[in-house]
Amino acid sequence: LDMEVTQKPSRPHWYERHVQPCLAELLGTALFTFMGCLAVLQDSEGTGRLQPALAHGLALGVTVAVLGDI
Repeated sequence: LDMEVTQKPSRPHWYERHVQPCLAELLGTALFTFMGCLAVLQDSEGTGRLQPALAHGLALGVTVAVLGDI
């Protein structure tokens, strides 16, 4: 007799379910706020709305690349 034993998938740890997403959200929000403020403060003439938009897009790209697996 060859009996296969199936194991139930283990539930993720409370840290992975609650703390990691909250830390990722906090880090993303802080990065967006920081990048947005710097983009407005360092606004050079003639860029208008383009510079803050590009800064937020770059911050979003970096955040997704770094924290995408959470």
